[in-house]
Amino acid sequence: MEALMIGVSGMRGTVGGTLTPPVVGQMAAAFALWLQSSPRPDPSRPPRIVFGRDSRPSGHWVRDAALSALVASGAEVIDLDVVTTPGVAMMVKHLQADGAMIATASHNPIQWNGLKMLNHQAVALPPEEAERVKQLFNENQPGFVRVGQLIPPQRNSETHALHNKRVLDHVDVLGISTKRFKVVLDSVNGAGCVATATLLSKLGCQLVHLNGTPDGQFQHEPEPTEANLTGLADEVRRQKAAVGFAQDPDADRLAVVDENGTYIGEEYTLALCAKWILSKRPGVACANLSTSRMLDDIAAANGSKVVRTPVGEANVVQAMMKHNAVIGGEGNGGVIDTRIVPGRDSLVAIGYILNLMAATGKTISQLVTEIPRYQIIKTKFECRREDANRAVEAVKKEFASEKIDTQDGIRIDWPTAWVHARPSNTEPIMRIIAEAPDRPTAERKIAAVQAVVGRALK
Repeated sequence: MEALMIGVSGMRGTVGGTLTPPVVGQMAAAFALWLQSSPRPDPSRPPRIVFGRDSRPSGHWVRDAALSALVASGAEVIDLDVVTTPGVAMMVKHLQADGAMIATASHNPIQWNGLKMLNHQAVALPPEEAERVKQLFNENQPGFVRVGQLIPPQRNSETHALHNKRVLDHVDVLGISTKRFKVVLDSVNGAGCVATATLLSKLGCQLVHLNGTPDGQFQHEPEPTEANLTGLADEVRRQKAAVGFAQDPDADRLAVVDENGTYIGEEYTLALCAKWILSKRPGVACANLSTSRMLDDIAAANGSKVVRTPVGEANVVQAMMKHNAVIGGEGNGGVIDTRIVPGRDSLVAIGYILNLMAATGKTISQLVTEIPRYQIIKTKFECRREDANRAVEAVKKEFASEKIDTQDGIRIDWPTAWVHARPSNTEPIMRIIAEAPDRPTAERKIAAVQAVVGRALK
């Protein structure tokens, strides 16, 4: 299904289909116009925008089309080239920028690309501001300037080094280095290749790097799910490695394979990091409604509490700032420590998991057995947003007598299980997720909701 998706996470489309140079330029011009009229730390100067991209082959022209429109709009543009999405977020504050654009389609296949937008706080735009940018995009009346107001774009190559330094400042480098962990890393030829290899080197790890060329030629489907990581699992077993890590193309998500070559699931990425951080710094942890209740168990064991939010890293980050949270993230493998980057960051996750292994002397499989186990089932199917919204309303009506949360779609809670049904913010799909102590219970709960959805979409 080809579609141009525009929402709080920015814009995504199919390259040469719904995403073309005029469309990219139109969105970049709308973003620049929005920045011009928005409150900024120094409104007397032109908006300063940092721009980064992942390694997709289409990234060259997406970057060029966006930069042309930003410069033509009178913005001061700093081009970071191929860097991770968390790296761009970090550079917003480091360079005192007013916002950022990132050419990425995250975990989507190679035929997709898009633009992600960040504000001066280095987080995705709040819904009302994202809607204003969308309105400006639809109006298509750019604020291009005369030649005297044009500012040549600049290049900056500091991102990888600074990102590594900030992660290293918050882990026990010596403690990890003495372990000489053998690590198999699958960077899916994405934006995380260079920075992550450098980080693991500085942590004294023996690195076996799969798909480590940042050319965007994905050797398997790029979403870090079990079905897509059989090669990583095989290599961990062959190498007798301590752990396997898998990144998505823009390196904001991380999946983990244990020392036996077993994919433990993206939900454990945040759980393991929280197990380490909350043991040292008890406090508030934030996660979205679709994230496993493992986090609640870990928080309770460490004198901490969990605050739940709608899906979307911007919602989690805002809650973290409001509650001064020490750790946060999402069950898709995204871990957030706002001291380093106000967004999901696979490098942070790698550092904290290695720190947990080094400090406890335990393997990944041993650490996993210490965490209460649940079975989580994640399903998705193609669905227009208006159809997904109609399905959510049907579910609300059907389960009105149960405990429900309507912050984001609908989450239904029972004493030992929950189901969350919602339309995606970034793709023309609907997601239905269920969690329970055992798989049969989770399957029954998700089937009950799917039946309602199916009737609503007939």
